[in-house]
Amino acid sequence: MSRPIPCALTIAGSDSSGGAGIQADLKTFQELKSYGMSVITSVTAQNTTGVQGVHHLPPVMIKQQLEAIQADMPLHALKTGMIADIRMMKVVAEAIPYFQAPYVMDPVMVATSGDVLMESEARFYLREHLIPLTNLVTPNIPEAEMITEKNIESAADMEASAEHIVHGFGAGAALVKGGHRMGEALDVLYDGKKMYRFTSDRITTKNTHGTGCTYSAAITAYLSQGVPLEEAVRRAKVYITAGIRHGFSIGKGNGPTNHWAIREEGARDECH
Repeated sequence: MSRPIPCALTIAGSDSSGGAGIQADLKTFQELKSYGMSVITSVTAQNTTGVQGVHHLPPVMIKQQLEAIQADMPLHALKTGMIADIRMMKVVAEAIPYFQAPYVMDPVMVATSGDVLMESEARFYLREHLIPLTNLVTPNIPEAEMITEKNIESAADMEASAEHIVHGFGAGAALVKGGHRMGEALDVLYDGKKMYRFTSDRITTKNTHGTGCTYSAAITAYLSQGVPLEEAVRRAKVYITAGIRHGFSIGKGNGPTNHWAIREEGARDECH
């Protein structure tokens, strides 16, 4: 009997420059051998220097995309990225329970370039209504601070933030990413019972466009293949570290990560 094809879904915005959002997610799914599907929430005009324009799709179109997948396609894990307003979030929140698959939230609030991508009133709805549906939330430090309304200055603060997101807001688990700190690249995972730390060497580069999207997409791909959460995060950390190390100097701003870099490195494990 043939093994089912692992299928992963991304619900996010489109990045015209190909480095983040839907495009980064689908590239990651493909590289990690999961079949990728997409529901587009917003279309952005952007490049490596920033976001020049955003058009949000009508909620009815987002709902139609979700229903089309529900009606016909198998699904083993899904993630959300950019969901800009409450109307979109309500549609997504209604659909997620029907998929009955692990749900990873990348709470995209601010782009690498510094552009704000989520309306302020939508942050409260995300925290109160979407986070409780998640199996994993993957905020960077600024996003974790927005969610918890507490400053993060140390590794201990990162761990406290992860615990707060789980026990305070109902997430299944939280991965607080330390890319904005100095020193080694430390991420902390709290699964509701145990705290894990993942570290790798910090890479000096400006080519980090789409790192959050790619990292969460890698976790989603591994979860779609039945990999346990802690191992999925560990493997995804290796993947994103390779992608940053071999990022592209494309454009005039923050270049994108390299989605096929892990093949060039032979999948060597450099996080612990």
